[in-house]
Amino acid sequence: MSASGDRGIRNNNPGNIRHVSGVTWQGEAETQTDPAFVQFVDPVYGIRAIVRIMHSYQREGLKTVMEIINRWAPPNENNSTAYVAAVASSIGCRPTDPLNFDTVMPLLVEAIILHENGSQPYTEDQISRGIALAA
Repeated sequence: MSASGDRGIRNNNPGNIRHVSGVTWQGEAETQTDPAFVQFVDPVYGIRAIVRIMHSYQREGLKTVMEIINRWAPPNENNSTAYVAAVASSIGCRPTDPLNFDTVMPLLVEAIILHENGSQPYTEDQISRGIALAA
């Protein structure tokens, strides 16, 4: 679990996506009181942001849990080995197996949320809506 704990849940940002200068997300809250992490108006938009980032990784040629998580949660800031192992286990694959993003996206999103927050409180419908909004 990241140091931010339930901060991602409070911010409707279950992926703990950081602010990036010049980047505004769909569904981003008008008032941003967290100096480090984006705050969304609804968790569905935070889920959408996770999926949008995963799609960008896919376009860049990242294909495995190991490649994705090492980019998402760099080893210089995280215990990426544990993160990779947890996500691969949740998805039911090896860290170096190529992923079919369309098939695995709901499980990938849920695994990231669980690892980032220590819980995954969102419904299947919320996850599905976030994925659909990312299309």
